Amino acid sequence: MGKIEVQTCEIEGLKVITPRVIYDNRGYFSETYNQRDMEEAGIHIDFVQDNQSASVRGVLRGLHFQKEHPQDKLVRVISGEVFDVAVDIRKGSPTFGKWYGVKLSAANKKQFLIPKNFAHGFLVLSDFAEFVYKCSDFYHPGDEGGFMYNDPDIGVEWPLSEDMKVTLSERDTKWASFKDTFT
Repeated sequence: MGKIEVQTCEIEGLKVITPRVIYDNRGYFSETYNQRDMEEAGIHIDFVQDNQSASVRGVLRGLHFQKEHPQDKLVRVISGEVFDVAVDIRKGSPTFGKWYGVKLSAANKKQFLIPKNFAHGFLVLSDFAEFVYKCSDFYHPGDEGGFMYNDPDIGVEWPLSEDMKVTLSERDTKWASFKDTFT
């Protein structure tokens, strides 16, 4: 089967990946990850951990990163829809502090490849969403970093509707600004 479509983004390293999907009268089939196809597309990452979360509409998780053990992530949605965001935290990068967002859904089957040294977060747009992702390093408790999801210096344009109440974890309500985190 194989073969993926890879779209590069305005920020170097970020990629939106669309796997091939075969539909028939029974439903569909797709290879959601194929190392050979990724390598043929120039993506050489060894993933060591898969994670899954479930959230309801308005839940915003992020913007997070690992400080000493940064992770490449390949993220996708298997139920519902989210707005997924990556922020460049690579010091010295020409796009340091810039963000890119993409809608991921069970319907569009898109995946977002986020390299090491990017902060990551997502907002659930549907009533319910299940989010899965591959990581290139293990989770290390105590190595977590983050900054405010609504930092005006970053200016992420979260697609918040008037009737949407944002729900954050306690941890996510306490992050400092981007400038305070990286200066």
